[in-house]
Amino acid sequence: MLYIIATLMLAAVLARVTWIDFKTFRLPDFYTLPLIGAGLVIAPFEGGTTLPLSMLGGALGFTVFWAIGSVYFARLGTEALGLGDAKLFAASGTWLGAYFLPQVLLIASVTGLAFALIFARGKAAADSRRIAFGPWLALGFLTVWLKAVFL
Repeated sequence: MLYIIATLMLAAVLARVTWIDFKTFRLPDFYTLPLIGAGLVIAPFEGGTTLPLSMLGGALGFTVFWAIGSVYFARLGTEALGLGDAKLFAASGTWLGAYFLPQVLLIASVTGLAFALIFARGKAAADSRRIAFGPWLALGFLTVWLKAVFL
């Protein structure tokens, strides 16, 4: 029963951050940080992972995105991946454990790329070609969570 409540709460928060990121290109700490904490509490009981793997997943998720964003900013002087994306990926790591992070990233990357190719082509201004990555991370996160918990 707990996994159903956790899944409904997760889906609601991910829907909210998706809407916010599409509108503002921001993922507020108000949503991402509690997701990290909830993952550390819930995942070892309902997600099929252990607390050490949950902690490792959170650390790896954050570190990978932080490193990519930092290198991109240092080389080009513009932000590509923000810390909100890193925190959302860290949250997926705490809920799912370290082993599922590649699946989350694959789903997020493929769906984000498909969206970009279909809907963002032909836009003239650079700002209009920006794509929020948080919604695609949220999709990957929820998809892998549902697979891990219900299958």
